[in-house]
Amino acid sequence: MLRARDAMDRAYAQPLDVPALARIAHVSPAHFARTFRATFGETPHRYLQRRRVERAMFLLRESDRSVTDICFAVGFASPGTFSRTFRDIVGRSPRAYRKEAVPVAVPTCFTKAWTRPSAPVD
Repeated sequence: MLRARDAMDRAYAQPLDVPALARIAHVSPAHFARTFRATFGETPHRYLQRRRVERAMFLLRESDRSVTDICFAVGFASPGTFSRTFRDIVGRSPRAYRKEAVPVAVPTCFTKAWTRPSAPVD
């Protein structure tokens, strides 16, 4: 499971699906989906979405790239899906987040920890 999660962390912008991740973990797709959720508390798809949104949050704070450009750069296929997913995870739209976010001069590891969207608790 850790190998598959590490692959998602490294290649978050690539199209990754459950069968490909299951091959990395050397298990069947059904077993992978069940075990990943039991281990990490969320589905593989939701984990990947959250990782993509975390990267988008950084790019929105730290760059002047357009929201659409960021959407495609982090692996989303459409701006609509990106905006909806971003709002579900962060609680506001990417444009609103960018307006409210203020870059601060602290190490990136602290910023990631402070701004990381929480995984849902079931």
